[in-house]
Formats: sequence, structure tokens, C-alpha cells
Amino acid sequence: MTSAETQRPVGFPLFLILSGLVGLTAAFALTVEKIHKLLFPDEAASCDYSVIVQCGKNLASWQGSLLGFPNPLIGLMAWSVVITIGVSMFAGARYANWFWRGLNLGAAIALAFVIWLFSQSVFVLGTLCPWCMVTWSATIPLFWVVTFWTMKNGVWGTKAQKLGSTLLSWVAIIILVSFLIEAVIAQFVLNWVATL
Repeated sequence: MTSAETQRPVGFPLFLILSGLVGLTAAFALTVEKIHKLLFPDEAASCDYSVIVQCGKNLASWQGSLLGFPNPLIGLMAWSVVITIGVSMFAGARYANWFWRGLNLGAAIALAFVIWLFSQSVFVLGTLCPWCMVTWSATIPLFWVVTFWTMKNGVWGTKAQKLGSTLLSWVAIIILVSFLIEAVIAQFVLNWVATL
């Protein structure tokens, strides 16, 4: 058995539950906003605060329904899975390395999707969607923590364990730098601070 199969961590499942709840809250709020916009197309979304800080434009765009249905529906499904994994770990569930690799791959795909959505929001739509930013604030840490945790626990082989352990100890700084990069790009392109 690998160390990922024998250890029963507490911090990691708690992180999964909390990040899942944050992401699920944002996905639910965006889904409600989308339904409200469909029912009342002439009303502004409750998350529309200014020309730049708003979610109505994002929800109405083709980018907001990339696969032919509203993107928040993906979040409702995916974040529920993340929460379930965290809860099941607390209950003593153990997963094989292929499972953790799958979660890590899913988190990487989610991060790539979020980066694309961020670029579309800032560079194409010229907006910062509040609930989208909440989703980003859950997805970015999810990717880094899952990646470094799986490395540390031997999911990607013993050679990655030491690097994973080191990177996991720096994960808060890495997440903060990721957020700062987004904020600086958004400020440079949109000057969003001036609209607050």
C-alpha cells in the first residue's frame, strides 16, 4: 500500500469540503442568476454592481454556456463531487492512486477552464463577474493543494514525494501569488479598482 492509501488525513479532506462548499455556493448563485435572467430578461442581475463588476454580461455571453448549457451547472456537479470525496475521507474511505490521479486531472482541467474564463471575462467581455471570481478563488487553491498533496503522498511516484512535501509547505504563498497575478492583470486591463 502506498502512503496515500494508509494515512487518514484531516486537513486535506477538510480543505476539500470547504473549497467545495465555496465553489458550490458560487455555482448555485450563478445558476439562480441565470434562471432569474431567463425569467426576467429586462431586470439586471443582483450581482451587477457596475459596468465592470457584474455577472449579467458573462451569463448572457456564449462563453457563459460553452458546452451548450450554462457553465454553473458544471460547477453544481463538480463541486458536489469534491465535497463528497472530503466527507468520505472523514468516514475512512481510501482510494487507489488512479482515483487521486483522476481528481488531480479534473482539478487541472478546472484550472485551465478558469484561466480561459478569466481571459474571456477580462480581455473580451471587459468584466469581473463577482460569483465567477468566487469560483476562481476555490478552483485555484484546489488545483495547487490537490497537486502538491498527491505528489507528497506518492500518488505520482516516490521521486515526487520530497518536492510535493516542499511545495505543499509553500502552497499558501503560491495561491496568494496566483491571486495577485489575476488581480494585477485585471487592474492593468480594466482598472477595476477605480470602479469600486
